Order: sequence, then structure tokens, then C-alpha cells
Amino acid sequence: MTALLEVEDLRVAYGKIEAVKGISFSVDAGQIVTLIGTNGAGKTTTLRTLSGLIKPRGGQIKFNGKSLKKVPAHDIVALGLAHSPEGRHIFPRMTIEDNLLLGAFLRKDREAIQKDVQRAYDLFPILGERRKQAAGTLSGGEQQMLAMGRALMSQPKLLMLDEPSMGLSPIMMQKIMATIAELKAQGTTILLVEQNAQAALSLADQGHVMEIGNVVLSGPGRDLLTNEDVRKAYLGED
Repeated sequence: MTALLEVEDLRVAYGKIEAVKGISFSVDAGQIVTLIGTNGAGKTTTLRTLSGLIKPRGGQIKFNGKSLKKVPAHDIVALGLAHSPEGRHIFPRMTIEDNLLLGAFLRKDREAIQKDVQRAYDLFPILGERRKQAAGTLSGGEQQMLAMGRALMSQPKLLMLDEPSMGLSPIMMQKIMATIAELKAQGTTILLVEQNAQAALSLADQGHVMEIGNVVLSGPGRDLLTNEDVRKAYLGED
């Protein structure tokens, strides 16, 4: 099986500082793959590079067999790679529904767009109940739901989620993780960056542990959950 996303020897730098130091991994269709690690490990930089927001210094990125080396960010979205960023980046003065519709800015199929808006409301009922309210009135967890719903509006082949549980209460975090599991069950392929290693590895088919720009350990999510080094470093266990 050819991987949907192939990353080979990816290197990314900010000036003289190399933030990603030659990492390689792949994501197959239908999988959840997670990148875990502490702050500064290079996880967010990796996602921003995959979505075209940062140009890599070296290496290869192939999506659906096509090199993304010279593809601008908006065309990467059109190819089917969507990014729900760290910090949500919703538009607070716009309504919830208008925020969702922005996620479909490249599409012309109005009837299908409305069906996908309804799908977002089915996934996140609170958004449907408050669709005409300003997005800035939502709680942090509800804004995360909106950011995820907006990313889904582009009908992605692969959905990248950057720190979806950041700053959320335990109950809201559980809701977000349950939704990620539901999206996978619906056939969505997901690349998940997450500091909550326990939650991420519990969902993931494959996991990669990043430290200071390198992938230092890879394997099935369940195997990494029981790995002694991972448990000590990322799960807070002795």
C-alpha cells in the first residue's frame, strides 16, 4: 500500500537554528498517526511545513504520490491536506457558521457545503445550537470544536490536528478525543500532534516520539504506551 503522506529526511530551520533535523514517517489512509514530545521538539514546525506555511530546508514531502516541494499553501488545501492549528485561530467577531464556511472557501458545490456544515453540527451539537453567535463567545473547548469543524469543511483526505486538547478541562479533552475517534471510524485519516501522550497513543495506530527535532522512537501506539522509557518521560510514571 502506498502511503497517503510520506515524509522523508525532512529538515526545517529558522535562520541558523535547525528545528527539524531529518525526520521520516508516513501516514496510511484510514490511520491515526501521532507525533508526541515536549515543547520545542519540532512537532508544530513539522505540521506547519507539511501545510506549506514554512518552506523546508531539505527532504521530501509527498501527498497522495505528489511532491509538495513547490506547492503553495492554498493549493495544498485543495489537494486534500487540512490543518487545524495550535491555538485554534478562529475569527472571533464572525459567526460560528461563517467561520465554518471559511473552511470551504475553495469549494463551489453549495449543496454539498451545506451538508458538511450540518455534519459539523452533528459532530459538535453546541455549534449548531449557537450557529449565529460570534465565535468569540465560545469557550476554549468549543473554539477547538469550531477549528476542527472548519478544517473538515475542505473535505480533507488527511486532517492535521495540532494540540487539540491544549488548555482544555479534562471533560472537554475527553469530548475532543472521543470526536477524533469518531472521525477515524468515519474514515478520516488524521495526523495528530498532542502533548497528552496517554490520550494520543491510546488513539493512534502509529506513534512517533520527537525530541529536539529528531524522531527518537516509533511504533504502534499501544506498544509505545507500554514502553518503559515513554512511560517515564511522557506519562509521568516511575
